[in-house]
Amino acid sequence: MPERTAASRLRLSGLCFLLQILNILLFAVFVRYSPESSPGQCPPQLNCSRRSQDSAFQQPRFQDVHIQVLLSFGLLLAFLSRYGPGSSAISILIIAFAIQWAVLIQGFFYFFLNGKIYVGAQSMVSADFCTAAVLISTGAVLGRVNPVQMLLLALLEVTLCSLNEYILLSLMGVSDSGRSLSVHTFGAYFGLMVSRVLYQPHKDKRKREERQDTGHQRDVFAVVGTIYLWIFWPSFPSATTVHNSAKDWAVLNTYLALVASTIATFILSPVLSEESTPRMVQIQDATLAGMAVMGMAGEMLVTPFGALIAGFLVGLISPLGFKFFTPVLHSRLKIQDTCGVHNTHGLPGILGALLGTLLTLLATADTHGDSTSLEDIAQSREPVTTSSQKPVPSLACRLEFVFPLVAQGSRTVTDQAVIQLCALLLTLVFATLGGCLTGAVLRTKVLRCSPDPQHKENAVLWEVAEEGCDPRASGKELATSTLV
Repeated sequence: MPERTAASRLRLSGLCFLLQILNILLFAVFVRYSPESSPGQCPPQLNCSRRSQDSAFQQPRFQDVHIQVLLSFGLLLAFLSRYGPGSSAISILIIAFAIQWAVLIQGFFYFFLNGKIYVGAQSMVSADFCTAAVLISTGAVLGRVNPVQMLLLALLEVTLCSLNEYILLSLMGVSDSGRSLSVHTFGAYFGLMVSRVLYQPHKDKRKREERQDTGHQRDVFAVVGTIYLWIFWPSFPSATTVHNSAKDWAVLNTYLALVASTIATFILSPVLSEESTPRMVQIQDATLAGMAVMGMAGEMLVTPFGALIAGFLVGLISPLGFKFFTPVLHSRLKIQDTCGVHNTHGLPGILGALLGTLLTLLATADTHGDSTSLEDIAQSREPVTTSSQKPVPSLACRLEFVFPLVAQGSRTVTDQAVIQLCALLLTLVFATLGGCLTGAVLRTKVLRCSPDPQHKENAVLWEVAEEGCDPRASGKELATSTLV
């Protein structure tokens, strides 16, 4: 027994050591910094549409994305009194590993040339996006997986998420700058399927409210995490836009959807519950939902009231999902969604994809070119030539950056809309199959046994142990459990 306990204690540090050594070796062999280049200097062998963004990239955009991934998600999980401290610590571990792994995997897809991966600022933003999807998934399985399983989940999900994103953005030509599909939808349903495979009825006798017991101190963490989202998330859907005008649209539309979603929560929460005002966690969920719905549509919406309508609708859908659909997930589908990612990321991500498909059908050169400024005209890459062969500014300036294939005439708006819709279905298939595969790996008995049930800090870990692992702990230890 002592030998088994000692081996269990070294499992996490041993896995971290092996994964880090693997990353160092792969970085040494393949990864190099890319030279500063303009779109005209980008080698044709690389994906220039992604790599050329480094030339116009500004550090604040990366900083905003990285801060919201590191702080917002970590603090948002801290409102759970049983899992809060441990989940925040594990989220940092996942971020530290997933960013390195995402740089490698995405580098092979987007930035690989002559046997080397050329990375720059945009590579780090893309890695942060992929890491956000992993953190969303962990919210669905929190309390049922240990740190070793978390790392393996990140390893597999980053690989599958990067493959899904490459198929969508590069092969299919989908417009999804804010990642409604590859981050919110993929992350939510990937995590839900992992949770389904790991379902343990004999370990789920507590009610969801008991699992998510919140107190004043935990609500403070939720407040801080929500404030960080308000400040930094609008930069999330705009970080990958190449053109400044598209970036402005994405930022403003995200803000407008955010505020409308929050108001909707204050409208609906008193109707669904006996409380006169929403709890901080409900406001947090509305904030996440309002921003998830703008992932695809943020740079497409051409009117401010459209963003308000979308945010208001998703602000109603999210609390309705918690009230009516979450019990069905648990009782009928046997899916334990600890943090409610289905209502805050999954459903809003699907709604955002459907909204993006509708806006694609309505996309024309007039709707995307009416507000073209003199600066936009000056920065247009190629002028439109009239019959007199005099170059004139392109009225489809915005359309060129949002739907380049449509602007070039190689694809109609109907074809683009069908592809946008097919991308949603493909993402759901990838997330479902990938989640089932990952859950089967994590369900391996050797991974589910807890390191040491005699220590308080491992109490949550022994909740996922099989009956043969003989988890022994008192009720007091359960009440003070964390993830590490």
